[in-house]
Amino acid sequence: LRLKQLESNPDLQPWLLRAIGLRRTHEMVGHIGFHDQPGADYLREWSPGGVEYGFTVFPAHRRKGYAREASLALMRWAHDRHRVTEFVATISPSNVASHALVADLGFVRVGSHVDEIDGVEDVLVLNVTAVA
Repeated sequence: LRLKQLESNPDLQPWLLRAIGLRRTHEMVGHIGFHDQPGADYLREWSPGGVEYGFTVFPAHRRKGYAREASLALMRWAHDRHRVTEFVATISPSNVASHALVADLGFVRVGSHVDEIDGVEDVLVLNVTAVA
């Protein structure tokens, strides 16, 4: 995941993939990360200075709050260390759980697009002044 990006620009490393792990057992239950650094050209239409993120929680660990906790931690890192104030999520219209999570976090649908791999996706944006 994102290996070609990292090979072409090693400075992206802090922005890309991270494990979602359990503190107590150190078990990896999913992964989360940004798709690029803030201000990527492909986001210009919806969020010129924003950064897109995505997450996957493995099936056995879903519905336990891990995606929410990891999302907040990742956005807090970007906001506190890099002053990022806009976050973008692109989600399949049929992914009810992810839509519910980002809606609960305050994301608002601003449009849709067709991803060459994932097909039609809703584009959602969150503007923040601070991350909880």
